[in-house]
Amino acid sequence: MLEVIATRALLVALPFGLWFLWREVAKRSGREMGSTPWAWLFAAGAVLLGLSLMATAVFHGDNRGEVYVPAEVMQDGRVSPGHFEERAPKTP
Repeated sequence: MLEVIATRALLVALPFGLWFLWREVAKRSGREMGSTPWAWLFAAGAVLLGLSLMATAVFHGDNRGEVYVPAEVMQDGRVSPGHFEERAPKTP
């Protein structure tokens, strides 16, 4: 879960990083820079975040045909993780 959150945070931060990198390059070449377009940077980050959420919904597999088996404590004290199993076919 942390990887997903970190990836989305990087997507939101990408426009900011590119802007500040471009601003530094432009300043070193002697070009005058105006004020930072905060609204545009936030909007670009939001668009990237929205696109990543839509891509996740489209390309991520689902588990509609499976049954969730919850985690359980074994006799030796270990915990078996929860998982999905294929649903048994219905017999008439």
